[in-house]
Amino acid sequence: MTKYRFVYRTVLLLTLVTCTAIAGQAAAMPPAYHVTDLGTLGGPFAAGYGINAKGQVAGYSFTPEYASVHAFLYDGTLHDLGEGTAFGINDSGQVTGRSGSGHAFRYDGTMNDLGTLGGTTSEGRGINDSGQVAGYSRTTGDAAFHAFLHDSTMHDLGTLGGIHSIALGINNSGQVTGDSNTTGGEIHAFLYDGTMNDLGTLGGGQSGGVGINNSGQVTGYSSTTGDAAFHAFLYDGTLHDLGTLGGTNSYGNGINANGHVVGDSQLTTGGRHAFLYTSGSGMVDLNTLIDPLSGWELSVANAINDAGQITGWGQVGGEDHAFLLTPVPEPASFALLAVTLPIFVGRTIHRSRKHRRNI
Repeated sequence: MTKYRFVYRTVLLLTLVTCTAIAGQAAAMPPAYHVTDLGTLGGPFAAGYGINAKGQVAGYSFTPEYASVHAFLYDGTLHDLGEGTAFGINDSGQVTGRSGSGHAFRYDGTMNDLGTLGGTTSEGRGINDSGQVAGYSRTTGDAAFHAFLHDSTMHDLGTLGGIHSIALGINNSGQVTGDSNTTGGEIHAFLYDGTMNDLGTLGGGQSGGVGINNSGQVTGYSSTTGDAAFHAFLYDGTLHDLGTLGGTNSYGNGINANGHVVGDSQLTTGGRHAFLYTSGSGMVDLNTLIDPLSGWELSVANAINDAGQITGWGQVGGEDHAFLLTPVPEPASFALLAVTLPIFVGRTIHRSRKHRRNI
């Protein structure tokens, strides 16, 4: 009997000591995200706007001395796509944005002009895996901006009854989000699925959709009651206020298949930081999830893929650079220990009790 009490106490002690060690090491675990500096194209500013499943990033950068703005594609190396801006990228690495000519483009090794809705300028903002592009264009006579969906032709998506509309995001089903003037002159977020549907507001007079996932969930921003502030929202049939990081305003910019939202928010101190929102943790300052000695201050997060990689821009070394955040995996030894220890303890105690019954 004494022998098995000793075994039980030994196993229990081992469990307590090991769990304490795990807790201590967990408290000292590395940051949740590793930061990759995407650099710039020679100038002091670059921003990442779109990210695909491979972790490739589309964005834009100033050239030396702010001479011009060039679109880029990052795939481990920063590739200059020429004069213009890039905002969206699909899983094939096709990119959309606005070229130096002032027209929306689709890039697939060559920058292809998508034309306009009759006016002088247009801009591509999102591209899905079928190569469909959503954006906005001036109409004939430059009378207005209208949201468009481009497949082989540029289609005018119309408005919510007002003059202007713009599209900023598209999913693989061809659903589009953006904002539009209403008949009453307000600006409201919309979800287009063959018809432009008004998503309403968080009580104020203005809202806008920015990002959309393949489930049709939308993130963006809305003014609150009395137009006192703008808050990031998540729409899943209902408009949910995501709050702020303590300041007045926040903006949702991107959303992945898990419903995780990234964007930017004012702080209590008045500055602006990038955030990650999940249903379990709420809105979290991304600067608290990176190495505090990295030298980075993350200002804006624009897009997140389903693996949790995030792109945007922030300050490092006195300049504004595009970044790529990659989740840091749980150390293998921790994961193995966390899984095997309970099994080992349970089996040891079970065998001890079984042996006692057979005595």
